[in-house]
Amino acid sequence: MTTSPLSTLPGVSTALLLLLLILVLKRTAPVWCSVPGTLGVNWGTCASQPLPPHKVVNLLKSNKIPRVKLPDANPDVLRALSGSGISVTLGIPDDLLPTLNSSLKSAEGWVHDNLTRYVPGVKIQYVAVGNDPFLSINGDRFHPFVLGAAINIQAALVRSNLASRVKVVVPCSYDSFQTESGLPSGGRFRLDINETVGRLLTFHSQHQSPLFASLSPFLSYHLGKNISLELVLFKGDAHPLNDSGATYINALDLSYDTLVSALIHAGFPQMEIVISQIGWPTDGAANATLLIAEDFMKGLVKHVGSNTGSPLRPKNPPVETYVQSLLDEDGRSVVLGNFERHWGLFTFDGQAKYDVDLGMGSEKLVNAHDVEYLPAKWCVVNSDKDLSNATTSAIGACSVADCSVLSPGGSCYGISWPGNVSYAFNSYFQQQDQRADSCYFGGLGLITKVDPSVGSCRFSVGLQTSSSTATTTTSITPCLMLAVSCFLVRILSFAIWKISP
Repeated sequence: MTTSPLSTLPGVSTALLLLLLILVLKRTAPVWCSVPGTLGVNWGTCASQPLPPHKVVNLLKSNKIPRVKLPDANPDVLRALSGSGISVTLGIPDDLLPTLNSSLKSAEGWVHDNLTRYVPGVKIQYVAVGNDPFLSINGDRFHPFVLGAAINIQAALVRSNLASRVKVVVPCSYDSFQTESGLPSGGRFRLDINETVGRLLTFHSQHQSPLFASLSPFLSYHLGKNISLELVLFKGDAHPLNDSGATYINALDLSYDTLVSALIHAGFPQMEIVISQIGWPTDGAANATLLIAEDFMKGLVKHVGSNTGSPLRPKNPPVETYVQSLLDEDGRSVVLGNFERHWGLFTFDGQAKYDVDLGMGSEKLVNAHDVEYLPAKWCVVNSDKDLSNATTSAIGACSVADCSVLSPGGSCYGISWPGNVSYAFNSYFQQQDQRADSCYFGGLGLITKVDPSVGSCRFSVGLQTSSSTATTTTSITPCLMLAVSCFLVRILSFAIWKISP
């Protein structure tokens, strides 16, 4: 029998040899092996016809995505996640912060209703107090209440014996930190929130919880903040930026180290960071395209998988990174732009937009299975009618339904009148579950079984949602109220400009 040379060494047991072998394999494994524990997705619910939650959970499992971040505590979503083994960050909407800040009893009620009854079936890892409480467009509507709400939620977790299992975090928006110099070394938290953030960081430090922060290379490029597309897309030929001896070859590290510098300046140099949102939209604006989004995601996954960190934190990369987002959501607010409804790796019906290896053991994204669609029919403009009032009817449709792809740079921006009117009609028709009267439009609408899609402009067919009515009602209503009440003028302005003969 052949004897291994290692087995003849004094004191080397078989168990020790196995341990050494495991360590060697771990060190030499492909880079994606380090990703599954750190990469997750945001699963938003601002959709008029959402996929049933159990099918979304199956989609997560099929793509071996180990963690999700939720904007709120939707009971149907939490029930679907029960027993899945998927780690969950459970969000508390900004609107609840004033109440939770002023009342410990309310915080205890929220914890009881949304955690106690689901744990341990649902693997809740974090409670995120607020969605974007520090977002500059919100002014001081929410951030004065965020620390008190976090303290009360923490106390409620202690009373429910969940504090050892669940950590409290507060998400910081991409604009909560900035640099006047344009370089990471000048990173500081915004002056108007500096005091609140300082107290919040103390809270995080006391409870050993990480700082959740969103990064947005897309917005940096979209808003023209003197950054190249090559730098944003992790291209090796990007012109590097130098900052006090640190060299930056991608925009992610630039943003990350700007936040690190802000933490150093605030007195918390060692605080761990979770990237709570990062992604690239695929429609609704110039440079929001499938091709660029695919390049960005491939670069992001490779960067996260390398586990190399940034120039200021070469040995301390983000604890976790959450992609924005899993699915498109037609009810998201468009205050920053119509691209807000197109962040998904998948379309609203769970179909992959492009091929990307997330590093979870599958070379490309796996589509949702057994998706139930409405009948294959569409609502278009009846060209035999007098179309003098068609623009007005289209504006009415777009004030409720999603017409974001008609905006400049969108996938349907290039279709001519009255094709764009047909898109508006169909968007409303599908959102209303293809009710016959929702294609009337004063006699201008016509129901057809011929797909009117043109090139990359997709006229979608809605999802059958009769089996998930409760989910639809609880998820889309507040989203649409916000979108319609705050941004109707924006929708109307591009509709009037674009939907004209």
